[in-house]
Amino acid sequence: MPTGDTGAHGSAGAGTQVRGSSGSAEEPLDPGMPPLELGPPGPGDGAPMERLARESGGLDVNSRYAYLLWCRDFADTSVVARAGGRLAGFITGYRRPAAPDTLFVWQVAVGPDHRRRGLASRMLGHLAETARAEGVRFVEATVTPGNKASMHLFESFAKRSGSDLTRDVLFSEHELGSGHEPEVLQRIGPLTRPVGEAGGPLARPSDPRGAEGRVRS
Repeated sequence: MPTGDTGAHGSAGAGTQVRGSSGSAEEPLDPGMPPLELGPPGPGDGAPMERLARESGGLDVNSRYAYLLWCRDFADTSVVARAGGRLAGFITGYRRPAAPDTLFVWQVAVGPDHRRRGLASRMLGHLAETARAEGVRFVEATVTPGNKASMHLFESFAKRSGSDLTRDVLFSEHELGSGHEPEVLQRIGPLTRPVGEAGGPLARPSDPRGAEGRVRS
């Protein structure tokens, strides 16, 4: 799956397709910047989500119609981050019909002005905690072997949430077609403790803990 922003060194490699509660305010990324608000997407977020996915440069960009439908039908399992009323990032996800205790993370995107500062980790923790309150016990996503940034995002989340992380190929190169790396399933869980603050406070650029680049989904 393709990504949007989780690497330690800027843009991510080839793909990961890797939401929250009603708006909760987070501290600003930098002094002088508006605080971030995390919450579920609404119909008005479809077009900005498509633009952000396109700007990410690494995501498989869906149609605007698809993002609008996602904001309507999967808002409860997705999250957007807003800064000063503008979209700063998003994660789209859904509960698997055959395994409703599992949240599958589809896309993660962070805007250019908010990268490498821990926003992807904060959104993932916020979304996972919201989903856990609704009975979700596992988080899944697929990541291609070359996408080290997304690998790190899910490894860090598993560690901070005190959960196991297992990996197995979900779709092979043969199934995906020529020129595509295999999609490796990352399965994290069971989630047994609160994880909403797993990412910690959003780090300033000068804080080495904030080294976070791109995530693909």
